[in-house]
Amino acid sequence: MKERAYFATGCFWGAERRFWNLSGVISTSVGYMGGDTKSPTYEEVCTGKTNHAEMVEVVFDPEQISYQRLLEEFWVMHDPTSLNKQGGDIGTQYRSAIFTTTPQQLDVAQKTRQVYNDVLKSAGIGEIVTQIQSAAGHEYFLAEEYHQRYLEKNPNGYDCHSSTGIAYPALKA
Repeated sequence: MKERAYFATGCFWGAERRFWNLSGVISTSVGYMGGDTKSPTYEEVCTGKTNHAEMVEVVFDPEQISYQRLLEEFWVMHDPTSLNKQGGDIGTQYRSAIFTTTPQQLDVAQKTRQVYNDVLKSAGIGEIVTQIQSAAGHEYFLAEEYHQRYLEKNPNGYDCHSSTGIAYPALKA
């Protein structure tokens, strides 16, 4: 059994590598989602006029890795309190977003958001601005081939992630 998950954390190159390195992840790809244009190109997305986010599609085996674990990685690999930017990358394509594929994913995404938001607020960092919504009605458009597994092809490439530096809290036993 496989599930799909969609995450936007700013530039998709580094996020894709973080996910492909997790045990239980079957495959990853990068693309565009959440916008208003059919089959956008990277150049079009970068104009900000398409409203698409740079997205990582994660196909995973829920018996090997939980959606919760994917979310824990998602929350700490970028700054979810930063609106439409990560570090020097600025624009709506760099927004923080989660597109869920099941009602259970939506529930877990909202719960983990609240947990991490509380931790960030306690640390004086601010509110999470991550967009969380169903993937229904939002087509995922595969990015150009040169973007796929970019950091595998270019090991010294730009891994543009910001971070709050705050760990996701460990689950209490």
